[in-house]
Amino acid sequence: MLLTRRRAIQNLSIGGMSVAMASCLRSIRASVDGDEQRLPKRFVFVVKSSGIDKFNLVPEGLENHFIDPDDGKKLGNRSRRQGPLVDVALANHKLPEKLAELESLKDRLTIIQSLSGVGFRGNHTKGFGTLSLHDSETVAVAPTLDCLLGQALSDGPYPMYGMAMNGRLLGNAKPEDSYCYPNLSAFGAAKPVAYQASPRKAFLELFGSAIATPAQLEKKLALNGNLMDFLTEDARRVEKQLSGDGKERFDLYMNSFQSLREIENKKAALLDRIKTHAPQLSDRYDSTTTSARIESHFEIASAALIAGLTNVVTLRPDTLGVKYSELGITDHVHALGHLGYNTAANGLNGHQSRMEIEKLHIREIAKMAKKFDSIPEGNGSMLDNTMIVYLSCSSGDHHCEGHDWPFVLLGGMNKKLKMGRYLEYPKYGDQGHQTVGNLYLALMQAAGMGTSELFGQPDSNLNHLALKGPLRELMA
Repeated sequence: MLLTRRRAIQNLSIGGMSVAMASCLRSIRASVDGDEQRLPKRFVFVVKSSGIDKFNLVPEGLENHFIDPDDGKKLGNRSRRQGPLVDVALANHKLPEKLAELESLKDRLTIIQSLSGVGFRGNHTKGFGTLSLHDSETVAVAPTLDCLLGQALSDGPYPMYGMAMNGRLLGNAKPEDSYCYPNLSAFGAAKPVAYQASPRKAFLELFGSAIATPAQLEKKLALNGNLMDFLTEDARRVEKQLSGDGKERFDLYMNSFQSLREIENKKAALLDRIKTHAPQLSDRYDSTTTSARIESHFEIASAALIAGLTNVVTLRPDTLGVKYSELGITDHVHALGHLGYNTAANGLNGHQSRMEIEKLHIREIAKMAKKFDSIPEGNGSMLDNTMIVYLSCSSGDHHCEGHDWPFVLLGGMNKKLKMGRYLEYPKYGDQGHQTVGNLYLALMQAAGMGTSELFGQPDSNLNHLALKGPLRELMA
C-alpha cells in the first residue's frame, strides 16, 4: 500500500498548481520519501527590548563569568571576564532558574553568550541593526535576517509576519491596536515591515477565511480581482502622463495592490489547512494586559506557521514603556533597566524583576516549542525543522554597546546545528571571539541558503580576528 501511495505521489505534477498547493505537495513528498532535507524550514524571532540579562543564563555547575567573583554581583557592559571558549553539553547541567521551563527540551536548546555587534548607533535599541547588523537604528539601509529567510523559505501568502506590542520604543505604554512600525524588520533599504499590534486584527487578517462563509470568500476574491482589473486599465491611462520618480512611485503603488490579490489567492488555496489550525477567536485577543497580549501573539504565530501562512515570524513582546503589572511589577521596562539592585515597591530589585519578565517570555516560547513537537513531520516533528531565537534589540544590557549579545536557540534545523549546548565565546577582542554576524550566517546556511563570508557591517576593531563564515562550534 505504501509503495502504491509513494508512486502515486511521485507521479503528481507540480506544474500548473498554485504556489501554496505546490508547497504542500513538496512537503508530502518529502515525508513519504523520507527526504528530511526537503521538509520546510521555519524561524521565529522573539526580540525583547532593554537587553537580556547574561549572568542568569549560565547553567548550574559552570563558572559564571558575568558576575564579580568577590561579591557575586552582576558585572556591567563588556562584562564577560577573560577566559577561553566554553563549549559544554547541557545534558550534564541543570538549566538556570530563568530557563527552567525548557529543562525537558534542553536537548533542543543552545545558549550562546558573548557574541558582539559593535558599531551600530542606538542608546536603547539597535533598531533595524538588530537583524541587519548595520548602523540602522531608525532607517532601514539593508535587508534584515528575518526577511531574507522569509523570502527564501516561505511559499505561503506572507514571506514573514510580524507582531509587536507597540511601535515606538519609548512612548505610550498602552498597547496599540493597529499596524505599527517597530523598526526591526525590512526587506531592503527604505522598505520597513509593518507589524500587527492587535491580536484580533491579526486573527482576522490571517484566519478570516476560516470563519467566512464560502459566498463571502468568493465575493472577496472576486472584488479584489475586479478592483485590480479596474486599476490596471486605469493605470495605462495614468502611466502615460508620468515620468521619472512619479512613474516609479506609481509602479510601487500598483504592485501593492497586486501583492494583496496574490496574498488572498494563496490564502484561498490554503483554506482547509487554515480552518483546521486557526486558533479559537477569544475575548483575550482584546485584552490590553501585557501577558495576555503576549500569549495571544504567540498563539497566533504558532497557528500561522502550522497552517503554512508563513515560514518566518518575528515577535516583539514589549517596549520600554510597557508595564507588567500582572506580575506585580510597578515600574515600566525602561525604569527597571536603571533600577539595578535597588528595590521596587513590590520588594523585587531591578534584576529580579527583569528575570520575572524574561521567565514569562520563556514560558510562551516553551509552549510554542511543545506544540510544534507534538506535530509529526517527516521522521520527527515540526520542531525538528523550526528554530526559535530569543534575543534582544539592545544586546545584553539596558544601555547597549553590543559587546556582549546573548542568544537562546530552541528547536532544530534538520540536525544542521549542534543543539543541547552552552557556548560562551571569549571576551570582545580576545582570540576566539566571534560576532552576531557569524551566528546569522550559521542560521542561514543551516536553512539551506547560500551566503557570503560575512553578514552585516564589519567591526574594524576586530580585524585581527578570523571572523569569516558561520559559527564553527554551532555547525553540525
